[in-house]
Amino acid sequence: MTGSWLNVLLIFIPFGIVSHFFWGPTATFVLNFIAIIPLAKLLGDVTEDIALRTGEVVGGLLNATFGNAVELIVSIIALSQNLVVIVQSSMLGSILSNLLLVLGMCFWLGGYRFKEQVFNVTVAQTSAGLLFIATASLLMPAAFYGSTLYTVSSAAEVHDILAISRATSILLLVIYASYLFFQLRTHKQLFLAPPPEAFHFSRRTTRSRINDAENSSTLTENEQEEEEEEEPEEPIMSGWLAGMMLFFITVFVAICAEFLVSAIEAVVEQWNISETFVGLILLPIIGNAAEHVTAVSVAWKNKMDLALGVAVGSSMQIALLVTPIMVIIGWGIGVNMSLYFNMYETAIMFIAVVMVNYLIMDGRSNWLEGLMLCSVYLIVAISFFYYPDAAANDLDTGVNLGNNLSITPH
Repeated sequence: MTGSWLNVLLIFIPFGIVSHFFWGPTATFVLNFIAIIPLAKLLGDVTEDIALRTGEVVGGLLNATFGNAVELIVSIIALSQNLVVIVQSSMLGSILSNLLLVLGMCFWLGGYRFKEQVFNVTVAQTSAGLLFIATASLLMPAAFYGSTLYTVSSAAEVHDILAISRATSILLLVIYASYLFFQLRTHKQLFLAPPPEAFHFSRRTTRSRINDAENSSTLTENEQEEEEEEEPEEPIMSGWLAGMMLFFITVFVAICAEFLVSAIEAVVEQWNISETFVGLILLPIIGNAAEHVTAVSVAWKNKMDLALGVAVGSSMQIALLVTPIMVIIGWGIGVNMSLYFNMYETAIMFIAVVMVNYLIMDGRSNWLEGLMLCSVYLIVAISFFYYPDAAANDLDTGVNLGNNLSITPH
């Protein structure tokens, strides 16, 4: 509880709960928005403590899974209230936030401290390849819609896109399960971190051989200090206490998320912003708080494999696990959640995935690459600030209004 300054923000939890009953929607949104940030960080801390008992591979998987718990809870609540635009925007925003902002900050700050950093390019490209599959699954419904526009009735088109999305979601879950088998069983050795000295890079710039010889003793001392900083960590909580912490944190996240989502529609009207901007930019900030802090801190320690596992791995899990689950949950509760994203949104995701894949293909990173990724995220945020909800809601450019249609098989 005293391990991070963010825990000071836990004081906003009772205020956020009280605001739902006595204060306006703006106060409810802001207070619960702030309250979820330390809860997300605590969730990451507890799962990291549990991960110390399970090993690197299973621990990394646990970190990514519970790191996405906030997005999953918020999305389920929003979906139950038929806020399909919010759910889809939150999914896309989480992917973009992790790929561009979180990974960009890792490259930027890590590159500021170290001249160049390296990572396991095979693992990184495997995750990037899976992300590309997820991107293709979003492109297909959009391309299908554009190709069949005005050739069939709106109800038939909505029915077809929902059928495509649900079948694709099942296949994406199979692919994700196969990836887990690949990661945990058949190719486990690829995901094991190499010894720290294998990827050690000095913070100083290149010097002449004479200066290298003169400063060799200083370099040795720096290496020893870094090795001391990388001593094995031990769990600080017992197993039952960690389990109880996970339970109570999840309960408070669910409560705050419920009040947060209930205030979104009123806040959108009062602030004169779009639901798409709230879902794509604002909500991922709270959902990715734990991943952001964790990834940047380990990148600062030159542990880039772990940083990429958190940033890229989390995006891949959102795309292959959380989004398909939301489609299937919507199927079960009668909400027309689909994998259809309009052309503008799918184009932005395609650009982000291709750019990240291009930057990690050499297995090295520097601060300039991080700056480029962060800049692209800011450009995306600015463009979506002016993006109208009508473009996401209107049946001429999307199928999200399919909930209001009488859908019958054709």
